[in-house]
Amino acid sequence: MDDSFWHDKWQRGEIAFHASAPNPLLQRHLPALGLAPGARLFLPLCGKSLDIGWLLSQGHRVAGAELSRLAVEQLFAELGVTPEISDAGPLERFEAGPLTVFVGNIFDVDRHALGAVDAVYDRAALVALPGPMRERYATHLVHLTHTARQLLIAFDYDQSLLAGPPFAVPEAEVRRLYGPSYHVTLLEKHEPKDGLKGHRPVHEDVWRLEPR
Repeated sequence: MDDSFWHDKWQRGEIAFHASAPNPLLQRHLPALGLAPGARLFLPLCGKSLDIGWLLSQGHRVAGAELSRLAVEQLFAELGVTPEISDAGPLERFEAGPLTVFVGNIFDVDRHALGAVDAVYDRAALVALPGPMRERYATHLVHLTHTARQLLIAFDYDQSLLAGPPFAVPEAEVRRLYGPSYHVTLLEKHEPKDGLKGHRPVHEDVWRLEPR
């Protein structure tokens, strides 16, 4: 799976992964992170998620990273704001008020460009990556955010029944990837009413990751 896979998805409008409403699991469990008013959250592989608008409406600041420029253009248009666009090394930075999104490969985002964040909200990043990339991603994210606390939502299902993405990331893998850096706590195991792409059983596991 390379960058062109995701660019093609956005160009063709094949974005079933784009939810039509803010994620209720985010709304339910964000308080578990204990964030102060105005906290800055980082959303990796954010697309044009409606979660961004919801977080902004709660008074938080948001930074995102997204491969598809088209997705980011649509995000700002749907929020009704015009971004300032600037170069950030190999990336582009779209910025408007409390929202900043870096366009390009997330592995090109560095600490200096991102700046300080208080937390990470990962709903669609870890599960979007095949196994060999998840290790690299988790290591990069911990370094990039200075081990900021996380709210992570991951799918758990029998991977043999369904080709990802989204991929299954069961408890053992979450703990393997993040256990050395975080105290890992399962907050909820949610069973989506419609399953995943018509397949059941599947669970959405909500994890809180607190730095050790």
